[in-house]
Amino acid sequence: MTSPTSPRRLRELIAAGRWNGPTAGVLEGHQQANLAIVPQALAFDFLLFCNRNPKPCPVLAVTEPGDPVVRLGSTTADLRHTLPRYRVWQRGTLVAEPTDIADYWRSDAVGFLLGCSHTWEGALRDAGVPVPRAAESAAPPVYVTNRPTRPAGRLSGPLVVSMRALPGHLVARAVEVTARYPTGHGAPIHIGDPGELGIADVHQPDFGPPPKLEPGTVPVFWACGVTPQLVLPAAEAEYVITHFAGHMFVFDHHVDADPTATCEPAN
Repeated sequence: MTSPTSPRRLRELIAAGRWNGPTAGVLEGHQQANLAIVPQALAFDFLLFCNRNPKPCPVLAVTEPGDPVVRLGSTTADLRHTLPRYRVWQRGTLVAEPTDIADYWRSDAVGFLLGCSHTWEGALRDAGVPVPRAAESAAPPVYVTNRPTRPAGRLSGPLVVSMRALPGHLVARAVEVTARYPTGHGAPIHIGDPGELGIADVHQPDFGPPPKLEPGTVPVFWACGVTPQLVLPAAEAEYVITHFAGHMFVFDHHVDADPTATCEPAN
């Protein structure tokens, strides 16, 4: 696939069926977002859930019920056609992983776009912190943890994290850089022993490629937008639609570091 020159061009390629791959490493510096689409009857619970769990679920935009178009700054895009791949649940059961959701859109659907860690990977590299990538995928390994999220209404479940194995002497710099990007999940929620998160084998992620931990590297874990992909289906709503892991929505705007942001725990 040809690398797109702008987020708008990427969305055009996706809508035309000419791009269906992950967006990690694409158009670095632009805001990327996780997607969740829920029935209006569940939308307040989900908004409250995001408010109570801002690390895994930083809200960027919410659509009007039944309106598939997101409008934020210079970005205007139809959520039915502008992510490379989706996941569709019906009453808690995964029924499809399509590249277009026009056939699944409902008149009461409310779309949420939530911040993503792909947003700050370019900033890490600019700061001299290498971001490891597997040969088969630019997406990071992702794990379900033993840490609960704060429940809201019908919604509850475990925190999900992404991991990058970083050189030990650069971990502090990575914390400092990513803390300035709250719309990308902010600072890490854990550094070091995966067992403290209930991860039995760091080489066997729940999503994404297995990592390579080189000598001298330390596993660093960030809250992850895959969290709602476990929480929402468990509510067994009539339908839920999310992005396919690693296949994000990309906004037009670049993201600047927030110098006032601080490191805070996930829960």
